[in-house]
Amino acid sequence: MIILETPRLFLRPMTQDDLPALKRTLQDPVAMKAYEHAFSDDEAQAWLDKMLARYQADGFGLWAVILKESGQWIGQCGITMQPCEDRMVHEVGYLFERAHWHHGYATEAAMACRDYAFEALGVDEVFSIIRDSNLPSQHVAERNGMTRRGVLDKFYYNVHMPHYLYSIRREEWQK
Repeated sequence: MIILETPRLFLRPMTQDDLPALKRTLQDPVAMKAYEHAFSDDEAQAWLDKMLARYQADGFGLWAVILKESGQWIGQCGITMQPCEDRMVHEVGYLFERAHWHHGYATEAAMACRDYAFEALGVDEVFSIIRDSNLPSQHVAERNGMTRRGVLDKFYYNVHMPHYLYSIRREEWQK
C-alpha cells in the first residue's frame, strides 16, 4: 500500500519483511552517528515494532522509502508524534542508507511528508527535531521550508544531546 508518491519515490508502511533492509541503516555506525551508536539486532527489531505500533495507534509513522525505478529500499521517512517541551508535535523524520545520501531523496521524501501533515492530517505546524551536530539533516529541514525555532535537550544513550527545533507553520507553507 503506497502512502505517498514523489517523482522518484514511493513511501509505504514498513512490514516485518523490511527488517533486513532497515538493519542496513540502523546498524551502520556512520548513518547512526546522531544516535551515538549502531543498533543491535534487538534494537532494530524494537524500532520496527515501534513503527508498526505507531501505524495502528496514530495512523502514520516512519515509512519505507522505495526508489521507483528499481523497487529498492533506500531508507525511511515519515511523521511521528514526538515530545517537544510541554507538548506532542508532528515531526517529519528521515534516515537513509549512506549509499543514497546526497541525491536529494531525503528532501524529496520530507517535503511529501510535510505536505501530507498539512493536507491529510490537518496540522497547523510541522517539526523536525535534529541533533545540533547533524548539519546534513538541518539542511534538509531548511530545504523543506522550515525555520529553526529553538533548542531542546534530549537525554539518550547516557548522553545529553542538544537538538534544534525546526518547524514550518501552515501560514508559511506554499503548496
